[in-house]
Amino acid sequence: MLDKMSPNQRLLVAVLLSVVFFVGYTAIFPPAEPNVAKDAQAKESVALKEKSKSTVKPTVKDLEAVAGHKIAPNEQNSNASIILTVKSDKYILKMDTLGRIASKELTEEKFRDKEDNHAQLIPKKGTKPLYLRFMDETLNNEAISVPYSVNVSEINLSRDAQTTVTLTQKLSNLTVTKKITFYADGHYDAKISLSQDKRYFIYLGARPHVNEKEQMMAAAGALLYTNDDIVTIIEDGDAEGRKSYTGVKLIAAFDQYTASIMYGFGEDRNVIVEHDSENNPVVYFDGVQNDNFHGYIGAKEYKVLESIDPVLTNAVEYGWFTFASKPLFAVLSWLYGIFGNWGWAIIGLTALVRIVLYPLTYKGMVSMQKMKDLAPKMKELKEKYKGDPQRLNQATMEMYKKHGANPLGGCLPMLLQIPVFFAIYRVFLNAVELQGAPWILWIDDLSRMDPYYVLPILMGASMFLQQKMTPNNFTDPMQEKVMKFLPVIFTFFFVTFPSGLVLYWFVNNLFSIAQQFIVNQQFKNAKDAQAAIKKSKKEK
Repeated sequence: MLDKMSPNQRLLVAVLLSVVFFVGYTAIFPPAEPNVAKDAQAKESVALKEKSKSTVKPTVKDLEAVAGHKIAPNEQNSNASIILTVKSDKYILKMDTLGRIASKELTEEKFRDKEDNHAQLIPKKGTKPLYLRFMDETLNNEAISVPYSVNVSEINLSRDAQTTVTLTQKLSNLTVTKKITFYADGHYDAKISLSQDKRYFIYLGARPHVNEKEQMMAAAGALLYTNDDIVTIIEDGDAEGRKSYTGVKLIAAFDQYTASIMYGFGEDRNVIVEHDSENNPVVYFDGVQNDNFHGYIGAKEYKVLESIDPVLTNAVEYGWFTFASKPLFAVLSWLYGIFGNWGWAIIGLTALVRIVLYPLTYKGMVSMQKMKDLAPKMKELKEKYKGDPQRLNQATMEMYKKHGANPLGGCLPMLLQIPVFFAIYRVFLNAVELQGAPWILWIDDLSRMDPYYVLPILMGASMFLQQKMTPNNFTDPMQEKVMKFLPVIFTFFFVTFPSGLVLYWFVNNLFSIAQQFIVNQQFKNAKDAQAAIKKSKKEK
């Protein structure tokens, strides 16, 4: 079909595809702007009286509000107050009278907005981590009416400290004990024991909502990692029915940069995924009389997760490009260890990628040079076989074969860059390490767009220079004029991209320019040598 199209038609299709691609890309991936809570999550309303027990039958609306989804055994949406506050250098965590983690604020600078407000990880809507729901409806109604007591109301963690607190709930015929050990790095150990064996469920909690406008390619929802090394992701809006899983090593409720994680389950642990009214996933699992597991709530920083337990690194996902993005991030992290700066690490990664792709990109550039040299001969063939398309194609293929030219060779460098580009983008999209990471001068956050548009303009200029140096075989002056506008179009769309990604593309263009210069010089030297030989023969 492409062979039947005129050069102008092929050019028009190429330009339209480029425009559609980048328009769609920018529309799908707008720049993420962190939206943190206006202040720390407000204290929940009036405390329950310890001696009181609910005598009012809860309504269906009240009962389902606590669980965050429709359930058979109902629950009451009891008011709860804060009974425990845990402070460290990096976060403030609070637990309430229902024995839940009610809030967690990240206090690091990169998780603050311009007004110095903290990022709040536990949303007000939905179930909260460590919430217990009993299968027995009568028992459950009592459990949501009787508050937990705690042996200490406030603890402070130093960098390497750990502290254990005990929460106790005394019901009519049952005592529930939660022993939670908190660590400064954000993870915790949970030991839950019941005085009698009763069936109950433990909730993972609703996912964080640190970014109000998350980029569409950045998945958000629930994640399960099983012992067959399979990662199952149920994105918000896609949860349907009720599904059970066994052999689960890790469950997570996550957004772009943060997650609430629970792990350390037995092989036979039953994990259940349901959905709320908006088809968002709700994750909980069967508890046992004497239960032990671990949890983490915080940023998905790879090294932090790996230091706690390597299994936690599976909570950092890259979607379809995980096969390429995960090793690329490993290399990027290694380079950061060398340079101590994520911007220079990106430049180093670009150099390594170009070195790996050099043989193929070199062949593509050589092929384009040969196609340019063969353009006059191609024009002669078209004139010679003007009325015979079949003979023209045959003669053209013979000419390409004789001179070692490949008409598709020039597309190879760009085709190779596309998967790398998306893999790199996925890294920048999910790597919380780049959030608030400076490079030089005005670039103080590689996860956000360049505020002064310098990098996009440099990228466009480098693309224009690269285009000018790249040989072409345009026979129509209009084609050449249209192609000259592509750097402008690319610059316009790259304006909103994260500066780290634009830096990668700009440096990539610089390497292409250097490589193209080498190839052009080689062909020039070869032509000069041939001309000198011919001249020498004539003089003789």
